Amino acid sequence: MSTALIVGAGPGLSASFARALARDGYRVALAARDAKKLAPLATEIGGAAHGCDATDPAQVAALFAAVETPDLVLYNASFRIAGKLVDLDPAEVSRSLMVSAFGGFLVAQHAARAMLTRGAGTILLTGASASVKGYARSAPFAMGKFALRGLAQSMSRELHPQGIHVVHVVVDGGIRSAARPDPADRPDSMLDPDAIAATMLAVAKQPRSAWTDEIAVRPWVETF
Repeated sequence: MSTALIVGAGPGLSASFARALARDGYRVALAARDAKKLAPLATEIGGAAHGCDATDPAQVAALFAAVETPDLVLYNASFRIAGKLVDLDPAEVSRSLMVSAFGGFLVAQHAARAMLTRGAGTILLTGASASVKGYARSAPFAMGKFALRGLAQSMSRELHPQGIHVVHVVVDGGIRSAARPDPADRPDSMLDPDAIAATMLAVAKQPRSAWTDEIAVRPWVETF
């Protein structure tokens, strides 16, 4: 049985991906700051929940020591603050960068070390519209997501020839949820988390002769 690890797990996309992986036969481990919040999902998919602050090197090391060498790792954590540039709190900006980018580095580093021992594996990093476009009043999020995208590009060039598939997933739009449904007059104008999960699983199964290193998913009504 293959093993998957989702760091930054929670409701929405990561929950949809966890369910898709479980249906596909993966044994899934979930990690987030508060493991108790993951218990219902872990029970549902027959997986395990772990507490981990992805910005803490010691906690990330302990997480990978506790989880069997994963065949697939998804980093889905981020921290977003918005506001005028001149009003931003430097401490909050630092936290945003640490979660979106530094945490991604720590998790990817440990995942690569584990996967290189067998010359195979898949590492997915969740991006956003802000990965390619810095919006007004959203500088910290753009800074972190731009950095994560750069990490993914560098990792792809280094690790693909060693058998490790690295994919940056640009989620270019709002993700549908119970609290954020489609407008009545615009059906399917929000990204369906189950549909994103299906796309991510398909990319993870690509033959190595035609690997994708970045994919963007967006609603069909997007005008580009």
